[in-house]
Amino acid sequence: MILAGSARFSGAALLCAEAALRAGAGLVTLGIPKSINLALIRTKPKELITFPLPETKEGTLSLTGFSKISSLLKKIDVLIIGPGLDSNKSTYALVKKIIRRTIQAKVVDADALNALSKCREILKSHKGQLILTPHQMEMSRLFDISIDAIKNKRKLVAKRLAKYYNSIIVLKGHHSIVTDGLKRYYMNRSGNPGMATAGSGDVLSGIIGAFLAQGLDGFEAAKYGTYIHGLAGDLAAKEKTQMGLIASDIIHRIPDALKKSS
Repeated sequence: MILAGSARFSGAALLCAEAALRAGAGLVTLGIPKSINLALIRTKPKELITFPLPETKEGTLSLTGFSKISSLLKKIDVLIIGPGLDSNKSTYALVKKIIRRTIQAKVVDADALNALSKCREILKSHKGQLILTPHQMEMSRLFDISIDAIKNKRKLVAKRLAKYYNSIIVLKGHHSIVTDGLKRYYMNRSGNPGMATAGSGDVLSGIIGAFLAQGLDGFEAAKYGTYIHGLAGDLAAKEKTQMGLIASDIIHRIPDALKKSS
C-alpha cells in the first residue's frame, strides 16, 4: 500500500505506484485524498487500485482517515508513505500515528520524513522494518545535522543514525549509501546526474517497496532497489540523454534493468 499524493502533488503518488508495479509488486493499492481520486482514474495504470481517503481543506490526507487506513493495512505486507503528501498539520499527525502504531515493513520518504523531523523519538519505538530514504536536505532536517557535516562524513553519519534508530537508511545522492548501521553497508555506483529530476525519489521508493513485498529484508530491498533504480536511469539516459531525462523514463526502463541484472 502507498499513502501519497495531495492536490498539489498527485504526480508523485502515481510515479511511486507505477514504479512499484513495474518492479514486481503483485498488487498495489494507492491511498490518496478523495478529491483527486477521480482525476487520477483517467491517467493511472489500469492495474493500480486507488482508495479515496478523507482529506483536509488543502487537499491533503487527513488524520480522520486513520481508522480506514488501519482497516486496509490488515491485508497489507508493505507500506510506502510520503511521496507528494505536502505539508499540513493534520497530515503530519497522520504520518506520526501510522509510524508509531503499524507493524508493517515501511518505506518512509519525502514529506513523511519532514513530518518526523520534530519528533524523532517515534523512530526509536517503531515496529516492523523501517527504511528511511532522505536526500541530504531531508536528512539535515530530520536529524538536525548540518548539511556540511553530512557531506563531509556521509558514511559515518548514515551508519550512526541507522544504528541509533534501528532502521535502514538510504542516503540519496551521487553514489547513494545504504546501511543498517551494523555490519551491512553498500555504496551504489549505478545512476547518473540526469536522475536529479523531480519524481526520481518517488520512483526509488516504489522500487524498494516492491522488493520488500517480494520477500527481501529491508537492507537487501534497499540495496537492490537503489541499484536497479540507478541502472534504469542509465538505460533511459542512453535513449533520452541525461539532460532530457524525466522520472517516467526511469520507470519505463525498470523491466530492462531487471532483465540486465538477472
